[in-house]
Amino acid sequence: MKITIPLLTILLLLTVTVVQAEAGLINVSSQFGVQETADRFVAAVEKAGLKVFNRIDHAAGAAKVDKSLRPTQLIIFGSPKVGTALLTSDQRIGIDLPLKALAWQDAEGKVWLSYNSPDYLFNRFAINDRAKGEKEDHRCFSKTLSECHPTLRVSSR
Repeated sequence: MKITIPLLTILLLLTVTVVQAEAGLINVSSQFGVQETADRFVAAVEKAGLKVFNRIDHAAGAAKVDKSLRPTQLIIFGSPKVGTALLTSDQRIGIDLPLKALAWQDAEGKVWLSYNSPDYLFNRFAINDRAKGEKEDHRCFSKTLSECHPTLRVSSR
């Protein structure tokens, strides 16, 4: 089965149900801990046909240098096929690719999933054929949302 899921698909899924915060950053609250939130996000990304390139546990890194940090995990993901198409449109988008999502716990113990808004990325760079890309992204995100939505709930920050 040929997978033609645009790279920004997983992010557009969440933009429908969340409030945008500062400078293109979207924050979605989670009812689960950081580990489970990250695990569920990774599962939704993989089910959408995207690749998880890496997962970085910032709190574990801090512990290695005898520092304390609340739970914080970075998920790096995307699609080389779609990423290449975006890079062909505007090579500077490579500064933001692969895509990233951050599962983290705030000072009050609330867990969040944060990521850059796809609109922010499209506007930041001169992406050609934006309309077609956004249409495909929204279609794919609807499917992915049904997989990921139970893990997250809408909340502004």
